[in-house]
Amino acid sequence: MASTAPAPNGFWRRALRHRSFVVGALLCLVVLGAALLSLVWTPWSAYEIDVASKLRPPSSAHWLGTDVFGRDIVSLLLVGARATILVGIIAVGIGLTCGVCLGLVAAAQRGWTEELIMRFSDFTFAFPAVLSAIMLAAVIGPGMVTSITAIGIFQIPVFVRVTRGSAGAIWAREFILAARAAGKGRFRITIEHVLPNILSILIVQATIQFALAILAEAALSYLGLGTQPPQPSWGRMLNDAQTLLFQSPSLAVYPGAAIALAVLGLNLLGDGLRDLLDPRLARQR
Repeated sequence: MASTAPAPNGFWRRALRHRSFVVGALLCLVVLGAALLSLVWTPWSAYEIDVASKLRPPSSAHWLGTDVFGRDIVSLLLVGARATILVGIIAVGIGLTCGVCLGLVAAAQRGWTEELIMRFSDFTFAFPAVLSAIMLAAVIGPGMVTSITAIGIFQIPVFVRVTRGSAGAIWAREFILAARAAGKGRFRITIEHVLPNILSILIVQATIQFALAILAEAALSYLGLGTQPPQPSWGRMLNDAQTLLFQSPSLAVYPGAAIALAVLGLNLLGDGLRDLLDPRLARQR
């Protein structure tokens, strides 16, 4: 098999010199660390309401102040990171698993099978995550499951198209013809030769889709279709702060900055991975 992946040792040496990759990885680690930290510790409970302490300014007790319900902002941000990452991981996992499988089948089988899969992909792509969430909310009600399902469904056609296009190019390579001449079937060729050679492309695409999933989750929570109270969410924090923009604008700044940093980190990480995993750029560095 002809592999296009760079050597592991060379990859990490170049990665540590790549600014976009390093900055993106650090931002992603900060967000992930906040989510993991919230599992074992938060300054205050993110679920208890203390109206007497509402809209407190930053202090030694509440580092970023409190919201309109008296909840600690730092605690809400930490627990909100957990909800955002959970939705993003599961939704992208759904899109990646289903989309890659369908894309590989389309590239391997061709003919009416490919046509059927691609038309199904086009049909699914016509329903954005928000529209799917509205329809699902009407059936099963709003919530985290609705967000995960809606975002995951919207991710599928993206991975179908990327996988089908990348795998189609691999199927035209000489080593694939040699594998077929050796008597290997389409399934074995797909698993042993095609999938490993498009894995780097899928990894980069997954980081980009993860960033879009975070934005979609925040939008759905802001609209009241995603994560529901009392579960904290960055989108819910923006929703709660919209009526207090002139009285306490920082309530919207903190979750907005958290979303921006998470998306920026994933985009920079994706750009870095794209450069590092491209064999042509790898030879130039």
